[in-house]
Parts: sequence; C-alpha cells; structure tokens
Amino acid sequence: MEADLRFPIGKPERPEKLTEAQRRECIQAIAETPGKLKAAVAGLSQQQLDTPYRPGGWTVRQVVHHLADSHMNSFTRFKLALTENEPTIKPYQEALWAELPDSKEPIESSLTLLDSLHQRWVSLLKAIPPADWARKFNHPESGPQSLDKALALYSWHGRHHVAHIASLRERNGWK
Repeated sequence: MEADLRFPIGKPERPEKLTEAQRRECIQAIAETPGKLKAAVAGLSQQQLDTPYRPGGWTVRQVVHHLADSHMNSFTRFKLALTENEPTIKPYQEALWAELPDSKEPIESSLTLLDSLHQRWVSLLKAIPPADWARKFNHPESGPQSLDKALALYSWHGRHHVAHIASLRERNGWK
C-alpha cells in the first residue's frame, strides 16, 4: 500500500473535549515541534529546501514558513478565546501566504520565530485552567471551535508538517 504523501501521519482527529492526559500529550507535542522541525531540516541544501515535499505540494522552505505563520495565528486565537466571549477570528489564505515573497526567504528566521513562539504558547497552554478548555472562538468557515479541539489540531499540525519533510528526506535518501 502506497503511503499518502499528503497525510503522512493520517488526518487530524479533533475531539470537542480532551482528557487532562490527552491535553498534556498535545502540549508536549507542541513543545517538541520546533526541535523536531530543526532536526528535519538540518543540513539541507538550498536546492533541497526548494524541493516540494510531494508533487503539487509546497517546498520544504514554504512548509517551514507556513508553520510559523499558522502557529502565530493559532496562538492569537487561543489568547482571543481566553479573553473574549466566543470571538470571531479572522481566517487567512494560507496558500496565498505561502506565495508571498517572505516565504522564499531563508528559513532561519521562521525557525527562530517558531522556537520563541512555542515557548510562549506552551507556557500559556500549561496555565489554562481545566474549565477554560471549553472556551471557544468562532471560525467563520468552520464554526465554533473549543480550545480542546484547537489544541488537538495544532498538536497534529506540527507533527504533520515535520513528517512531510522527514518522509521527503527518507524517500530521496537525504542524510
């Protein structure tokens, strides 16, 4: 059976409510994302960074910048949900963001940004009281999202994109 290059770790599971143990696992995965991403891109040449992870997919470089863009948006969404009553968030056109000039820049700034962002984000996540995980933000395209549901998604999201890069390295024999 051929691997699904688009979803190397499978599609996300997004339960409305998580257990405390599931939250801890998700937060740990978010905490580990920057280090795992750095390891996945370590030693890649510029040509390798500009290789799509799958036919028709983004380049490794675009994936790295996308993670920084996406996780900045998610961090903001968590803060809005914690400080406002079910705020409506602003979606963004991730595919168009991936085509902007900054997505062709060196990846170091996004690696540094992701590392710092995740330090702050993990600190916030660990401090959320149990009752506040039910707080929601409203996504205009997909409706209300609990913080538990968003946590599960972003725990998956980092692992998902790191797996894109790791599987590309493996398929191409890049050591």
